[in-house]
Amino acid sequence: MIAKKSHHVVKNPSGGWSVKKGGASRASATFKTQKDAINSAKTIVKNQGTRLIVHGNDGRIKKR
Repeated sequence: MIAKKSHHVVKNPSGGWSVKKGGASRASATFKTQKDAINSAKTIVKNQGTRLIVHGNDGRIKKR
């Protein structure tokens, strides 16, 4: 289960990378590259006071 006060950068099954709020089923945004998704997520977490969790290609947590 994903923690609720966080945003996650995850691989999108349809291609690219998505930013998802913890506990959400839908992505807030989707990008071509992981780097673009991380940059967007950094802005979101700063504005909402949440934490950023980045997942790798395999779905495992890469960075907190």
